[in-house]
Amino acid sequence: MHHPFWGVAIKGGRRIDRAETGLHRARKTMVIATALYRGSHLAAGGAVVAQHQRDLLFPWLALGAAVAATALIWFMAARHRRLVSWAVGLDVLVIGCLLPFGAYAWGGAHTQESIAWVMLLGGSASAMAAVAFGARLLAVAVVLLVVTHLAGYLLVEADASVTGAHLNALVFSAVVSWVLTWYLCRQGEQVDSANRRALAAEAQRARFAERVAHHNALHDTVLATLTAIARGGVDANTSMMRERCAREAAYLRRLVEQADDREQASEVRAALEESVRAAEALGLRVTARYHEPPAVPGEIALTMARAATEALNNVRCHAGTGHAFLTAAGDSGRLIVTVVDRGRGFAVGATGPEGAGAPAGAEASAGAEASAGAARPPGPARPGAGGIGLDRSVHARMRGVGGRAFVDSAPGEGVRVELRWPG
Repeated sequence: MHHPFWGVAIKGGRRIDRAETGLHRARKTMVIATALYRGSHLAAGGAVVAQHQRDLLFPWLALGAAVAATALIWFMAARHRRLVSWAVGLDVLVIGCLLPFGAYAWGGAHTQESIAWVMLLGGSASAMAAVAFGARLLAVAVVLLVVTHLAGYLLVEADASVTGAHLNALVFSAVVSWVLTWYLCRQGEQVDSANRRALAAEAQRARFAERVAHHNALHDTVLATLTAIARGGVDANTSMMRERCAREAAYLRRLVEQADDREQASEVRAALEESVRAAEALGLRVTARYHEPPAVPGEIALTMARAATEALNNVRCHAGTGHAFLTAAGDSGRLIVTVVDRGRGFAVGATGPEGAGAPAGAEASAGAEASAGAARPPGPARPGAGGIGLDRSVHARMRGVGGRAFVDSAPGEGVRVELRWPG
């Protein structure tokens, strides 16, 4: 469950902080500050009503109205992650401007002492207006509050010093709140700008490191193979050399295709490329395609790459084929990595493959995890079916980061392993 105002997710009893901007944190700080300011006024009003006006009905109604208006403002702030203008405007009009006249007319507040707690609420209304309104609307709200509160104190014939001190507090509550809001929002924007620059620099360093890695890989693979063939040191017509050339051609093809992909997904591609190169180093030919995979946290990219490595290892050890296909794509923000082979496959629901010749443990896991029938979409895998490879290295890894693994197979149809995050 995600709380929109506090910017956190609650999942399984754990509190997971979500990324939030400095501007949002600044606004949240001012919402909390003005809420505490209003809370102090409500506490003072409650004390006055309980001690001196407890036998009158209207003071209790007025206090309840102020509490309800404050609750409405907080509810709307939680929904919209800021103080909502119309809710604050309603508070200014009802609590700040009309309530003092109601207290005078129906609450028996005919002295400066008895009406003071109602007037006090205007200060917090003024402060909240400074956070929620623009400059012009704030000026209108402050003038309206000053005029109505001046009229209220004139009705009760308050001392000039009391009236002046209250109006001064009313105005400067708005001024101080506006200055703090401006300063905190400015600092938040500067923090956001610095974070964007740091992220851009980090992305540039990552791209440079990726280029260096590709340079080293090209030097150790493609360039070494071409140099050996050019010098006549190896026979280019042997099956081993042809398989090596095919693997390196696939690697070059992936480099060309990746140049057109979005840069933000480079971490996913880099992690999966490590898995592909590791499988190719062991003799498996892998055709990899990347169709705009979404950007995911580094931990997720690494986990999915390790799960893909185990799926490729299963192809190499049990499929009876030397060729696998790996695809990474995005679907509505979800990262989907698929590993497919055209090997012997296995029977759905069998405790071991029928005629596959692979070890029973690995095949039992795969068979139990398969969905019912190769023609329909794969169903969710059942990690408890057995088999150390798929269970621990694929299903357990995906479960640990909130993802899911799916397996589909049939005799003679190969195996399809699909990894999804989030699940």
